[in-house]
Amino acid sequence: MPSNADKNAAPPLPAPLRVPVADSHTHLDMQSGTVEEGLAKAASVGVTTVVQVGCDVAGSRWAAETAAAYDSVHAAVALHPNEAPRIVHGDPGGTSQPPGAGGGWSRQGARAAGGAGALDEALAEIDRLAALPEVKGVGETGLDYFRTGPEGKDAQERSFRAHIEIAKRHGKALVIHDRDAHADVLRVLKEEGAPERTVFHCYSGDAAMAEICARAGYFMSFAGNVTFKNAQHLRDALAVAPLELVLVETDAPFLTPAPYRGRPNAPYLVPVTVRAMAAVRGIDEDALAGALAANTARAFGYRPAGTTGHRTERHPG
Repeated sequence: MPSNADKNAAPPLPAPLRVPVADSHTHLDMQSGTVEEGLAKAASVGVTTVVQVGCDVAGSRWAAETAAAYDSVHAAVALHPNEAPRIVHGDPGGTSQPPGAGGGWSRQGARAAGGAGALDEALAEIDRLAALPEVKGVGETGLDYFRTGPEGKDAQERSFRAHIEIAKRHGKALVIHDRDAHADVLRVLKEEGAPERTVFHCYSGDAAMAEICARAGYFMSFAGNVTFKNAQHLRDALAVAPLELVLVETDAPFLTPAPYRGRPNAPYLVPVTVRAMAAVRGIDEDALAGALAANTARAFGYRPAGTTGHRTERHPG
């Protein structure tokens, strides 16, 4: 049996990829070590670009500041689906949410209910951040029905619709968080009209849904859970998804790929998932890596970068 120390230890560096790729969805602010250390470690194994994703106002500001400071970082900004009910209905703090508002972890502690006005204020700040050039995406937004009651669902859907409008108005990619809510996510996208570039982060649907996404031109980003034994539906989806719509991500520090499941995740572990994806697709690792890099740059509207570096000497606080 592995010890607790083993479970908390960072997995070893994988063999480097010969063709550089991008981590299309990560949370550097939730990982150990400095940004510089994380980016250098990732670059050493061929992960030369990351998309840093915000989940609340503070995290979205940090994402934009970090992307402004590093050439290899692009930002996405949003209120996570579970953040909207916290803002509207209040939050007792810790890991819980208002009754029926959904699961998830709040980093902001206890706060009083702010109502619809507070949600509008938060969305206005996301709108402001989305206009910045270093911000390439609006997300992660969407719907999360895990332990979510009617009041929470209403707040989530209102927030989701607002994010869709923000993404379209600013010409940015829409990054979707979809947990146990496939039908409603697809419904809202159809009703509102999806942005030109829409990414299903940590794709969680089956092969049939992948075919729906493919017809709509939605990108599907696969995370480390595609390697889990109980995730055959994800491998089936990956097998039928058009190669030009496939991305790879860590969602670090979460969803560490096998055989390191349960240990801390970070962008440097992308090669583990890439190799598992190549096996599912039955294609060469280099060919897949090249497609993933090109797809991520196209999805988020940036020029692929071969090296990491600073844009400025200003570091986010």
